[in-house]
Amino acid sequence: MRKQWIPGFALLIIFALVSLLDTGGSGEGLADPNLNGADTAWMLAATGLVLLMTPGLSFFYGGMVSRKNVISTMLQSFICMGVITLVWVACGFSLAFGDSIGGFIGDPRTFAFFKDVGGATQADLAPTIPFVLFALFQMKFAIITPALITGSFAERVRFSSFLLFIILFSIIIYSPLAHMTWHPDGFLRKWGVLDFAGGTVVHMSAGFAAIAAAIFLGSRKAHGGVHKPANVPFVLLGTGLLWFGWFGFNAGSALGANSDAALAFATTTVASAAAMLAWVFYDALMGRKISGMGASIGAVVGLVAITPAAGFVTIGQAVFIGVAGAIVSNIVVYYKNKTGIDDTLDVFPCHGVGGIVGMILTGVFAKEVGLIYGDTTTFLRHMAAVFLVGGFTFGLSYLLFWVSDKIIPMRVNEVAEEVGLDISQHGESLSKSTSPEKIAELIQKAS
Repeated sequence: MRKQWIPGFALLIIFALVSLLDTGGSGEGLADPNLNGADTAWMLAATGLVLLMTPGLSFFYGGMVSRKNVISTMLQSFICMGVITLVWVACGFSLAFGDSIGGFIGDPRTFAFFKDVGGATQADLAPTIPFVLFALFQMKFAIITPALITGSFAERVRFSSFLLFIILFSIIIYSPLAHMTWHPDGFLRKWGVLDFAGGTVVHMSAGFAAIAAAIFLGSRKAHGGVHKPANVPFVLLGTGLLWFGWFGFNAGSALGANSDAALAFATTTVASAAAMLAWVFYDALMGRKISGMGASIGAVVGLVAITPAAGFVTIGQAVFIGVAGAIVSNIVVYYKNKTGIDDTLDVFPCHGVGGIVGMILTGVFAKEVGLIYGDTTTFLRHMAAVFLVGGFTFGLSYLLFWVSDKIIPMRVNEVAEEVGLDISQHGESLSKSTSPEKIAELIQKAS
């Protein structure tokens, strides 16, 4: 028996037993006059679209790493759909959207184990859709955020320690940040910070956690050598799934089938298209080949950059945001590579920086309150929020990596890294020539 898995299995059994308790709300709302059928139908679809983004991310990341780490990298995204779902039900949703405690975090007792989260509407958070649907929609955001971080420490992290970290990250960083940004009584929201679909909550938090991970864990043994992506078609497939799912991510954040959703759908489309072209053309100007990797990364950076602004800007402004995000991120990738910091898949330059650009330009272009409309307040508060969220996420993430490492060492040993995480962590291999006997031998060697 592998003793390190006993606590996790015990927690799952306890969760299953506690879930048998009647938390109420499951059958309410069937005759709620505030329910809107069109809004509910759209949000059911949007929730499914956002969930699709996490498998899309697994292909996007999995195609970029070396062949011996494809399965482990993809699994790190997939497993978030299991782990974070249960964390969200148990306490994450309540910490994010429960009764506000000082504007910084929700009361964990408010909706613990989805207590009172049922089919009725909820005036402040879900005025026209079932409250449980709102909770599930927000769950998908909570799932993909720690999955985004995995690209920074790909090819060298111990799986069991990774699971511990994402639980701590979800509870201690993601949920409070979601509360501050999206809860009606949240500190940042009441301060006037605009984040339509997750520029701060998702992308900046993942980006700053990623740079903390890269610094804490150090470089891969092979860092600095020639890296050959395992499967560029996987990257292209993942980009397509992400782009498709992002319509739920951004347009769904309107929380209804309305004009805001249509605008967010349009700005999402054009920003990603503009960013993809800006990335590959900038590569060409710098003497680099126009590549499938470049087109894919550019498209995703555009999606990141438009996320906080999606429902607040015009289509023309969305084009500018996509182009600006792509060029700035491309430049940061180039200079990051000169620092020696081994953010394996450039999570900070793409998601962190993309989110920062998006938040700043939201403060510039947001209708009626942006800088171009003569209002400096929103812009200055967005600039302050960038520093506040960045410092909060980086500092706490570094601390959580340290804590996780003390409980279960986060980095695999040199032999396991050399063998590859697919075999050393999971006993699986993409290579048809690797027999079960050889896999067993390599696992034994890496233990």
